[in-house]
Amino acid sequence: MKVLLLGSGGREHALAWALSRSPRLTKLWAAPGSDAMEALAQRVDLDILDAAAVVRFARENGVDLLFVGPEAPLAAGVSDAARAAGLLVFGPSQAASRLETSKSFAKDFMARHGIPTARSRSCANAADAKAAARGFGGACAVKADGLAAGKGVVVCRALAEAECAVDMLGATAAGRTLVVEELLEGPELTVMFLTDGRSCAILPPSRDHKRLLDDEKGPNTGGMGALAPAPVDESTWRRIQDEILAPTLAGLAADGIDYRGALYAGIMLTKDGPKLLEYNARFGDPETQAVLPLL
Repeated sequence: MKVLLLGSGGREHALAWALSRSPRLTKLWAAPGSDAMEALAQRVDLDILDAAAVVRFARENGVDLLFVGPEAPLAAGVSDAARAAGLLVFGPSQAASRLETSKSFAKDFMARHGIPTARSRSCANAADAKAAARGFGGACAVKADGLAAGKGVVVCRALAEAECAVDMLGATAAGRTLVVEELLEGPELTVMFLTDGRSCAILPPSRDHKRLLDDEKGPNTGGMGALAPAPVDESTWRRIQDEILAPTLAGLAADGIDYRGALYAGIMLTKDGPKLLEYNARFGDPETQAVLPLL
């Protein structure tokens, strides 16, 4: 099998390593890849946001499987174009990827399908967002609606912090719409699973460390590191499957969303049980680097 892997980060390095272990693999390309990936895959100088270029390369080189690593090509509709061209693709459609690319869409999905999550308001302007923050007493999470490379969330414990976060995120392209949520407390957990939209294979739970500095201080980043398997008791693990994962799959089917690929659930373990913070429409980074060697 010939595989074209899109991406260049640590996640894609881990995916390249995992793919290279398959006895069915005959050729692996990585676009654009990285120096670290050269021992595993042939690098390709390809604009991974250019769907036509990706499809053309795949056709000319007899690619059997297109594996989309990061979120940007999904948001750009690369998987849609590849499927329309008859290619086998690992990665959801542009429409299905809205679970990640629009936090307000994801929150509406959670509410519609009874998935436990934080109370929230979607706000079209700064005044509404600041009013929402006041409604939560200043203790809230301010989130940019769109993609922000893992840096679109600010956790606030006072109204002044929340108002600053609204001004900062509202000035970005991702923050044209803001989501303001009640502040939840508890350890976070990442659960990734592979799905064809009907069934799923759940991967070991993991935990990433988002804050820039030691002792959970500093701003959020795309991820400073991860551990797996993350500790979770059997009762909580069952609740995650029953209250979050199963309703997610049922919701996708009910909404007519054809989801094929990896789906990431960012979960907080609160005193009231597990609550869903966010979806990502692909493997997590850095969590994938810790999870794949366990399989």
